[in-house]
Amino acid sequence: MGDPFLNYFALFLLFFVVVVLFYGIIAIHDIPYKIAESRDHPHQDAIHAAGWVSLFTLHALWPFLWIWAMAYRPERGWGFSSHSAATGAGRAAGASELEDLRRRIAELESKIGTGDR
Repeated sequence: MGDPFLNYFALFLLFFVVVVLFYGIIAIHDIPYKIAESRDHPHQDAIHAAGWVSLFTLHALWPFLWIWAMAYRPERGWGFSSHSAATGAGRAAGASELEDLRRRIAELESKIGTGDR
């Protein structure tokens, strides 16, 4: 029959491995949400919900959730270029566009004020 201590030890080891695997899989599914939370992602809740859905679909969505969570950075948004490279050209284009919009608003306000339609 064998040693009863070894039987109980094997049973304990079996339960321990099952519990560790269960909680390990749940912890792994939460990694994209933790990334999104640390990056202050605007879709944190959606990533968390999709992570639970992915848990029940054997993590089929999990790589896409990882990419979705990693694609956003608070300092640069959704872009893939570095922030310092985009600031020079982006600021100049944004300033000229802003001046153009201010000029158009001033023209519209002057038309409304004079009664031209």
